[in-house]
Amino acid sequence: MAGMKRWIYLVFFVLLGACAPLAVVQGPAHNASVPADFPETYYQQAASHGKKVLRVDSARSLVVIEVRKGGALARLGHDHVVASHDVSGYVAFDEGRSDLYVPLENLVVDESDLRAEAGFDTQPSKEAIEGTRNNMLGKVLETERYPFSLIHIMRTKAGQSTLNISITLHGKTRTFDIPATIETLPDGMVASGRMTFNQTDFDIVPFSVLGGTMQVQDRLALRFRIFAN
Repeated sequence: MAGMKRWIYLVFFVLLGACAPLAVVQGPAHNASVPADFPETYYQQAASHGKKVLRVDSARSLVVIEVRKGGALARLGHDHVVASHDVSGYVAFDEGRSDLYVPLENLVVDESDLRAEAGFDTQPSKEAIEGTRNNMLGKVLETERYPFSLIHIMRTKAGQSTLNISITLHGKTRTFDIPATIETLPDGMVASGRMTFNQTDFDIVPFSVLGGTMQVQDRLALRFRIFAN
């Protein structure tokens, strides 16, 4: 029985990450080119016409997704936190428009401080994190085909802090309306907010093993804080 239990743990930790919606590679930041379909020209032209255009400060910005375990044997696994410290893009301030992109190869998983903020009281091993990373990159996100997530944002009404957000991930685009806090700073602005969405919104099937007794929940929680100056 002890050997069987060790086997279950090994299978779970190596394969659980396959259902998470984002990759967890811990590679060098800022090494990915701009996506071919990113509307950078729009912001260059806006700036050339004297409009206020801000650039996202990647070093200060953060996007975090919480991935929670499920199933009858959920106690054998971990919840996960996947984060991007490499969000890039622009804000057309007067138009209430922003476009961002996230290179998935640079995402990180289960940083201890972010796990604490999420209320997770365990820490996966280095081996478990690496297994999650490999499965998510290759089998779930297919990052060789879909290396970026693109995010298009519009303020729904002037003076109101509701954002219309279109997210393109894994070749699919979905749109959400979410509340947000937008603050004006001396050198720019910061926007923060929270939302939830399903993996299946993007045709990602939540991964499960052992007949569904070990799985990841479809529903994900995302929070962000984006600086631009």
